[in-house]
Amino acid sequence: MTHEHIFTITSKSEFLSVALSVFRHQYANNSVYQEFCKHLKVHPERVTRLDQIPFLPIQFFKEKKILSTTESPKITFTSSGTTGSSTSKHFVTDLNLYTQSYRYAFEQFYGQPDEFCILALLPSYLEREGSSLIYMVDDLIKESKHPKSGFFLNDFQLLKETLEELKKTRTKTLLIGVSFALLDFSEEYQLELEDTIIMETGGMKGRRKEMIRPELHEKLMLGFGVNQIHSEYGMTELLSQAYSKGNGIFECPPWMKVLVRDTEDALTINGYEKTGGLNIIDLANLNSCSFIATQDLGKTFSNGTFEILGRFDHSDIRGCNLMAL
Repeated sequence: MTHEHIFTITSKSEFLSVALSVFRHQYANNSVYQEFCKHLKVHPERVTRLDQIPFLPIQFFKEKKILSTTESPKITFTSSGTTGSSTSKHFVTDLNLYTQSYRYAFEQFYGQPDEFCILALLPSYLEREGSSLIYMVDDLIKESKHPKSGFFLNDFQLLKETLEELKKTRTKTLLIGVSFALLDFSEEYQLELEDTIIMETGGMKGRRKEMIRPELHEKLMLGFGVNQIHSEYGMTELLSQAYSKGNGIFECPPWMKVLVRDTEDALTINGYEKTGGLNIIDLANLNSCSFIATQDLGKTFSNGTFEILGRFDHSDIRGCNLMAL
């Protein structure tokens, strides 16, 4: 199984064909996933539809080494976790897969990074090792090649001055930040940045009270003087991201798809516009597991978009997951 096919998908039939190939490859080469499928009495040769593929509960990334290859990991991405909780580990054996995935997706939704000055307000992620988000944003900042692009740890004053300078020069700007830091900044400084893209990556990380997305976006729109707040949806266990350009409605790149499982019966896939647990197919996860049952709640729509509505009760709040109810 080569990854060239993953990033050239242009239709539903191609997606199904590649997804079934990846499923059979991972069943054959991933002992943890194979055991899980056998437990559910699922035989690869009988699987012909996406909703027949077993989705591995995301908790397995905390307890097991999820690999579909014998190659050694080049990097291990880890989740933030709360104090005393175990963290997820995503062993990545081919960084080209990750780089291709986030670069192609960014290009699809926003254009080339070098069209932007990219600013990042991600203090909680910078303060620890192993963040896949930092790896991605650092690379996009380098790709932007703009002298003002960079990370702003807690230097709100410098960030404010930079944003105002970029506004004056009418420079296309993207500010990506964790929710609590964007809120803190917008409460300290009231700006009017109508041409700047403000993108939240979710997560209060225990710094502030969780709030529903419409409330968060309303506060951020007011503080930054913009008409929409963009969002990024990703997590440690994935190598792909979905993006929202407003109203909390997310779109996937062609090699990623979201299905919704019934909250009472995890093996049943819901139809459109019904709330349930999010199952994610990320074909870029070729060397780990591409079929993951997350702890996020949401719904899908017939045009392929999806919405995040919160998280299952009793599941730990994680940095890259969005608003809890």
